[in-house]
Formats: sequence, C-alpha cells, structure tokens
Amino acid sequence: MSQTNPLVASDMRETSVRRSTSLIKRHQVKKWAGYLAAYALMTTIAIVFMIPLLWMFSTSLKSRPEIFAWPPTWLPEQPLWSNYAEAFSKYPLGRFMLNSFILVLGTTIGELISVPIIAYGFARLNFPLKRTLFILMLSTMMIPGQIKLIPLFSIYSQLGLTNTYVPLILPSFFGNAFFVFLMVQYIRTIPRDLDEAARIDGAGTWTILYRIILPLCKPVLAVMIVFTFLWVWNDFLQPLIYLSDFNSYPISVGLAFFQGRYSVEWNMFMAATLVSIIPVLILYFFAQRHLIGGIASLGLKG
Repeated sequence: MSQTNPLVASDMRETSVRRSTSLIKRHQVKKWAGYLAAYALMTTIAIVFMIPLLWMFSTSLKSRPEIFAWPPTWLPEQPLWSNYAEAFSKYPLGRFMLNSFILVLGTTIGELISVPIIAYGFARLNFPLKRTLFILMLSTMMIPGQIKLIPLFSIYSQLGLTNTYVPLILPSFFGNAFFVFLMVQYIRTIPRDLDEAARIDGAGTWTILYRIILPLCKPVLAVMIVFTFLWVWNDFLQPLIYLSDFNSYPISVGLAFFQGRYSVEWNMFMAATLVSIIPVLILYFFAQRHLIGGIASLGLKG
C-alpha cells in the first residue's frame, strides 16, 4: 500500500484551512454588507418620514414673510423662538393640554377596568349565547361613530351631562369592542392549565383574573394604553360637540383657534402643534418595546 507523503498531506490541510477561512470571511463580509444595506435603507426611510416634522420645526421658527417666501427655505434667517412663547400667551395651551391629560387618564382607567372583565368572560367563561354576543359586539365596530353622535348627544343633553367630560369618559367604562377583541384573542393563547391549577388551590374567578391572567397580559395592556392615549389625545370631533366652555377644551380643539376664517398663523400653529405632540413622543419612547412586542405577540387564533 502506498503511503501519503507527509509534506503533501500538510499542504492539503493548509489549503483546506485557507479555503475554509476564505469562505468564512466572505460569508462575514456578505453578512455585514447585508446589515449595512438594511440599516442604510431604514435610515433613508426614517429621514423621509421625518421631513414633515423637520419642516414643521423650521416653520415654527420663521417670521410670516419667510413662511410665504418663494422659493421656500429650509432654515430661517433668524430663528424666532419667541413664537413658542407667543403661542402660549395668545391661548391657554397649557390648560388645554391639562384637559387632554384628564380625558386620557379617565378614559384609560375606564378601559383598564372594563375591557379585562369583558374579555375574560368571552375567553374563559361559559354562558348562553356567548358566541352570538361576541359576534354582536364585534359588529358594533362596523358602525361609523358619526352615526351615533346625534342620538348620544340627545341622551346626554336630556340627562344634563353636556359641557362636561362625562360623555367623553363614560363610554370607556363599558368597554371598547376593538380592545376586547384583542384581549380575548390574547387570553386564549394562555394555557387553561393555569386556571385549573389555581382553582384546585381554591382561587375564584376574580382571583384568577387579577392575579394570574392580567399579569400575563402586560403586552396587550400596553397596546391598549398607547392606543387609548393616541385616540383620546387626537380626538377633535367629540370634544367639539359635547363641550362649549372655552376652558374645558382639549389641545386638539385648542389648536384650531390658530386657524382663522381667512388666514392661518402658521408659525404659531406649528409651534403649538410641536409642543402638543411631545407627550405622544415621550409615551412612544418609553413604551415602544412593550408596544412592538405586544403587537407581535397578539394571538389571532379563533
């Protein structure tokens, strides 16, 4: 039998090692090139989406002649930071933002109380016409909100509740069909073995809901809180209909005062708008991890 020359075998091993090293390096280069391309694309898209916000900030620092100058300029010749102070001195924007916080807080409390109870009932309990009632609840999402405004305003008016925050906060204590649907689907992904083990230990329905189910529902609760904040903070139509006291208006209605019949004070309007979205940005900054994780983990099985 012929024996392999040790020098030839050593050369073959070195060649194999060099090829493997070359393949690994090429794979790493391709991998990092893919990462760089993806981040470059995402950065470009982010900049494109940031253009309106940057334009708002630039406009808020311009004088009126600069706003209507042609061709338009991105940067003001002399930034007028006084536009922010003037916007707050012209209208009580601080009071309007406080009113919005009150509406957000009241509505969020109502949703956190009502939605888990309703969702747990549909997801875990058995009662007559359960499926029919669930479908009926979901069908209410197909009714445009504008259709309900006139009958609801008539009811609240007869009860003497107009020009108060009750019509804006009270419905949240009866649940939101969209949030109930999300939470029902999420609770269905939680194993029933946890409920059965808790019942063996003597836990009742309320104990299971508040000490077992809700702690596991933090992602969907985070989604619910963020969406409620955004919807209530940006709601314009309902406060405009139910409220008539100037000092009771939320920020969404207060911003409309910068729009006159024939003209708009664009510099102060943009300044006030930027200030009004700061709470939204802060909320998203702190809740983005829970928000993205909550949306990704929401189960959609029937």
